Amino acid sequence: MSKIEIDKLSGCCFGVEKAIKKAEEELQKGGTLYCLGDIVHNNIEVERLAKMGLITINHEQFKELKNVRVLLRAHGEPPSTYEIAKENNIELIDASCPVVLGLQKRIKKKYITRPNADAQIVIFGKKGHAEVNGLLGQTDESAIIIESKEEIESLDFSRDISLFSQTTKPLDGFQEIGEMIEARMKNGAHFEFYDTICRQVSNRVPNMHEFARKHDLIIFIAGEKSSNGKVLFAECKKHNPNSYLIHHPDHLDPELIKEDISIGICGATSTPMWQMEALAQKIAALKPEMEVEKAAF
Repeated sequence: MSKIEIDKLSGCCFGVEKAIKKAEEELQKGGTLYCLGDIVHNNIEVERLAKMGLITINHEQFKELKNVRVLLRAHGEPPSTYEIAKENNIELIDASCPVVLGLQKRIKKKYITRPNADAQIVIFGKKGHAEVNGLLGQTDESAIIIESKEEIESLDFSRDISLFSQTTKPLDGFQEIGEMIEARMKNGAHFEFYDTICRQVSNRVPNMHEFARKHDLIIFIAGEKSSNGKVLFAECKKHNPNSYLIHHPDHLDPELIKEDISIGICGATSTPMWQMEALAQKIAALKPEMEVEKAAF
């Protein structure tokens, strides 16, 4: 039987949802509202909020502002952002994800209380990513960022290492890196492993595997800038080679929609549910006989 199924566990994580809701609430109050960086790595959603009045700025522009309101997105910010806001009388609407804020506090505490200046704080994450920049700022920019297991060679295994992770990294990859570092420690150096990955995000991987296997065709929708989207789409592709990544409902290739086919629609933690629903309706318009439903695991 032909059907279209939307993965109900896909869509924005609670941190991103909270930031978007906060932006909408503040915009309804009227007046100018800035957002420091894209509120979410999803161009369609950024454009929707821009039409409501949200003005996206970068950090250089932020430094020049005074006496305005600025929303901080879910990714979190380094201490320097709060210092600039205080100096320039900027009212911050802080929509940082609570999980990210908790991680920032843990890293800052470890940095302040580390037993000696030689101790290394290591963060497994994407260099330049907004969340990672915020974490790096908790250590006065001294933490070492590694993006892959190959990069652990840059570490000094004869010195203490405390390992943290960007909240949205894959859990299995993080654990593997932790095991590799621990096995290399020498001369009595101490290793500490802190599991700081958000389970709401990491638990999507096994769900994505099951969802991908259920269907003949997977259409995955995510913004071009979404790191999480690239990771989750790769997981889909592993379990269903007939998986396709698109960045906008209008990018759907009608040639993919065949007769008597089961289609699964899913997305990244930065993909709002309404975009997956819009994609489902677009497919249904091509094949009116198809039934649309949300997956229930």
